[in-house]
Amino acid sequence: MISLPKIFADAFLTVGVTVNGNKPWDIQVHNPKLYDRIISQGPLGFGEAYMDGWWDVEALDEFFFRVLYHRLDKKLPRDFRTLFYFLRSKFKNLQTKDRAKEVAHKHYDIGNELFEKMLDKRMMYSCAYWEKATNLDDAQEAKLDLICRKLKLEKGMRLLEIGCGWGTFAKYAAENYGVSVVGLTISEQQAVLAREINKDLPVEIRVQDYRDVHGQFERVVCIGMLEHVGYRNFRQYMEVAERNLTQDGIFLIHTIGGNYDAKTTDPWIDKYIFPKGMLPSASQLSKAWQGLFVLEDWQNFGPYYEPTLLAWLKNFENSWDSIKENYDETFYRMWRYYLNASAASFRARKNHLWHIVLTKPMHVGLYESIR
Repeated sequence: MISLPKIFADAFLTVGVTVNGNKPWDIQVHNPKLYDRIISQGPLGFGEAYMDGWWDVEALDEFFFRVLYHRLDKKLPRDFRTLFYFLRSKFKNLQTKDRAKEVAHKHYDIGNELFEKMLDKRMMYSCAYWEKATNLDDAQEAKLDLICRKLKLEKGMRLLEIGCGWGTFAKYAAENYGVSVVGLTISEQQAVLAREINKDLPVEIRVQDYRDVHGQFERVVCIGMLEHVGYRNFRQYMEVAERNLTQDGIFLIHTIGGNYDAKTTDPWIDKYIFPKGMLPSASQLSKAWQGLFVLEDWQNFGPYYEPTLLAWLKNFENSWDSIKENYDETFYRMWRYYLNASAASFRARKNHLWHIVLTKPMHVGLYESIR
């Protein structure tokens, strides 16, 4: 009978990874119980084993790229749980108002200082636009301006931002385009900082679920929040945007998207990074807005997320000594795992970054696409 270590070693070899090899992307197994843990706990066990120091890889992003690009789950026997096997309940709404708050407590409220050190000077926690930029600050500013131009903002307009983060986009739009902004977040810590940086601007920051907003806005924007909505709520989410948008308004969504319809997410990501989150597919979104909106433009610049994430990783590692007293070594390994695996998922074209521009059927005139 072939041993588990042999089965996994052979599987890794098919994607160019050698167990205990000498290449930067080779996996170094420190605890032989790793294989049993993968079999019994799947991707959750694999990620937790890394957090516990059971295995290491010098170039984590390169390792994950090979695993994701070549679909290692297809290389292992089908009767085994593999790195990407998961089974979740498909009969429960994981993104109700109460459950939606979990991601705020577990992720966004873990400390503003961490994000201040890791992100760009404006604290944008979403994909930057690297078409002409050579550094993170410029790439994030280019993204902010691209969104403003796609929204065709004009002075005096009222803008609703669903998921405003630390208030960065609201500040940029108010300062550079003369609009007033209502920003929504469910994170108390984000709201504190967002209100502070926008205190002298026509910006209102609300700690409020998107389902509870009622108003009329010429523009609606959502940057990096749709990933927390959940497939059961996509239609309601679109209905909320439609309800709050004027007849001749423009709605822009900036979101990560996946290649296939999904109802759950990776269990390790769910437990440690983004509880109850999931990536939408193109078909799920188009079905959700059917009859409510007209699709005007759909741009994919997913490959730009890799340099964004690697820039965050570099900032995080360079700043670790200044913030580590608030965390521990397990958190450090968890965060590196998250950023490296995410970067690899975009390099492998498993995930994408979409800019979707929508208008109501009553919208007058031609929408001219902007890049």
